[in-house]
Amino acid sequence: MAVTRRRSVNIQADATDSAGDKQRYPAAPPSFTLGDIRKAIPAHCFEKSTLRSFAHLAVDVTVCAWLWYGSTWIDHPAVPRYLAWFVLWPMYWFWQGAFMTGIWVLAHECGHGAFSPSEAVNDGVGLVMHSLLLVPYYSWKHSHRRHHSNTGSTAKDEVFVPAVKPAGTKTPWYHRNPVYRLGHILFQQLLGWPLYLTFNVSGHEYPRWANHFDPFSPIFTKRERIEVLISDIALAVVVAGLAAIARTWGFMFLLKTYLIPYLVVNHWLVMITFLQHTHPKLPHYGAGEWDWLRGAMATVDRSYGVLDHVFHHIADTHVAHHLFSYMPHYHAQEATEAIKKVLGDYYAYDSRNVFRALWEEVGQCAVVAPDADGPEQVYWYHN
Repeated sequence: MAVTRRRSVNIQADATDSAGDKQRYPAAPPSFTLGDIRKAIPAHCFEKSTLRSFAHLAVDVTVCAWLWYGSTWIDHPAVPRYLAWFVLWPMYWFWQGAFMTGIWVLAHECGHGAFSPSEAVNDGVGLVMHSLLLVPYYSWKHSHRRHHSNTGSTAKDEVFVPAVKPAGTKTPWYHRNPVYRLGHILFQQLLGWPLYLTFNVSGHEYPRWANHFDPFSPIFTKRERIEVLISDIALAVVVAGLAAIARTWGFMFLLKTYLIPYLVVNHWLVMITFLQHTHPKLPHYGAGEWDWLRGAMATVDRSYGVLDHVFHHIADTHVAHHLFSYMPHYHAQEATEAIKKVLGDYYAYDSRNVFRALWEEVGQCAVVAPDADGPEQVYWYHN
């Protein structure tokens, strides 16, 4: 791939296009530094406003509350059953799940210290909001921080770490089978998040069972154990509250109003994270080649259309987020435009429909291997 200075490289085609595997993003050390990138971003983009962040959270919570209130009328006797089950409930599940995902993103921002200049506010809001979405706030905050510290490293990254194979290895044939691919996607989208939390599925390899609920899990240091326990207690309180709702109004009420939207949140979370870090033309690095800056740039921005606004631009500004995770989301679009000028060919943006991309990436991106004539610890997906 010729190295030219452009604002971005827009991937329109998949890995089987006319240029084949040679049309990739750069993997060599860049000529610029993290300091150069930061200088290109207006200083105000790093300013955090507690009031502004709470305003975004208030909008999301208010929308979710009104959606919930509206859902209590869907099963009214005056509403035809076909309209309730085939139109109104699906619409509720989609939009409630989407705005709950927006709350999820703001709680994630708390974990990065980007919600407020106050650490107490960040942790207080993050603990409450993530717990309400059945996320162990402190536990995930610590493992997610390690993901940001080791992005793109096949040795130390925490999530969606591909298996490394010898040069010449290609994606297993069954990944191209439509039946396997569909089953993989359904399993990943429905169960991927709880399996990651409970069994570390697709995560970093540890010498023994790792999970996000055991304070003595190898994921955590001794200093972090008490916070893991706090997360567990908060989750227990929320689960007890959900059980009380089920006893009072019935399990079907809980299923329709909370549990199905919760599964929708899990879908968006897994899909967004997978597509942020999986692309056939982005490199991964072994210990001998990895450095923080190249790892942080081995991510890709993608647009979810109108949902970008609901998701607080976590997907279409993810490169900037990995470079400066403490930056508030409401400045990320401006920062993204600024960093493109410095990153040039290193800036990755994929304009494909995200569901098409999910289908293709599951089929193409299973294992990584070095090029036969390239650096031994720069790894690519080979198809």
